[in-house]
Amino acid sequence: MEFAKLKSDIDLWFKEYFNEKGSYNKKIYDAMYYSLEIGGKRVRPLLLCYTYNMYKEEYKDVMSVACAIEMIHTYSLIHDDLPCMDNDDLRRGHPTNHKVFGDAIAVLAGDGLLNEAMSVMFDFCKNKGKNEVLACKIISDSAGPEGMIGGQVVDILSEGQKISYETLCYMHKKKTGALIKASILSGAVLGNANKEDIDKLSDFGEKLGLAFQIKDDILDVIGDESLIGKNTNSDADNNKTTFITTFGLDECKNKCKNLTKDCLNILASMDRDTSMLEEITKFLLYREV
Repeated sequence: MEFAKLKSDIDLWFKEYFNEKGSYNKKIYDAMYYSLEIGGKRVRPLLLCYTYNMYKEEYKDVMSVACAIEMIHTYSLIHDDLPCMDNDDLRRGHPTNHKVFGDAIAVLAGDGLLNEAMSVMFDFCKNKGKNEVLACKIISDSAGPEGMIGGQVVDILSEGQKISYETLCYMHKKKTGALIKASILSGAVLGNANKEDIDKLSDFGEKLGLAFQIKDDILDVIGDESLIGKNTNSDADNNKTTFITTFGLDECKNKCKNLTKDCLNILASMDRDTSMLEEITKFLLYREV
C-alpha cells in the first residue's frame, strides 16, 4: 500500500463526502472542508489503515473511521488557532479558519467536524459487531477530557509558568499522543488483533506520540516557516514550557531518535508485516513539516 495512494484515497473520501452538502447552512460545510482540504500529513488515518492492513487486506473497509479521526484532529487545529487559544494566523501555509470565516463560524466549524466524526463512526458501527463499537469508543475517548481536551486544558493553564516534567509529559500524552495512539489501537481492534499484539501496539503508539510531539517542539525552534506553513517560535512567544526549554535542542534530538528506535524495535518483535508502520515511523523522525 503506497503512501501517496492511500493519502490520495483519504483526500478523495473527504471531497466526495462534503460534495454538495448543505443548503441554508452550506457555509458551515465550506468552513469545515476548508481546513480539511488545505493539506496535512494525514498521519492519523494513515496509522489506522496501516495497522488494520497488518491483519486484513482491504483498508477501504475502514476508510470512514480513518477519516473520522482526521476530522477530530482538524477540529482541534481550528480551535487551537483561535484568538482565545494560540491566536495563529497561518496553518499549513494558508490563513487559519477564523481568518477566512470569522471567529464564530470557525468555532462552529470545529464543533461541526467533531460532531460529524461521531456521526460517521455511528454509521460505521450500525449492523456490525462489538469490535467496531470498541474501536470507535477508543477514538471518542481519546478526544475527550481524559484525552486531547484534557491535555489542551493543561496546556492553557500552564502558559506563562514553569511546569514539571511530569506535567509536561501528561499534557502531551493527552493533547498530542492520545489521538495518535487511538489511531493505531483502533486499527488493531478493527483488524481483530490478538491481545499480545494490541499490548505491543499500545506501547508503540505511546512512544510514537511522544516522539511526534518532541519533533514538533524541535521544528517550532529550527523549522523552515516556508515548509511548515505556520509561524515558528510560537511556543516561546506564548511563554510555554516545552521539551526544548526543559532539555535543550540537542537532547531533544537524541530523545526523538531513541524513541523512534524503540518504536522500530517493537514493530520488529511482531510476527506481522509492519513495513508500512516502520516507514511512517521513520518519516515522522526525519520530517521537516
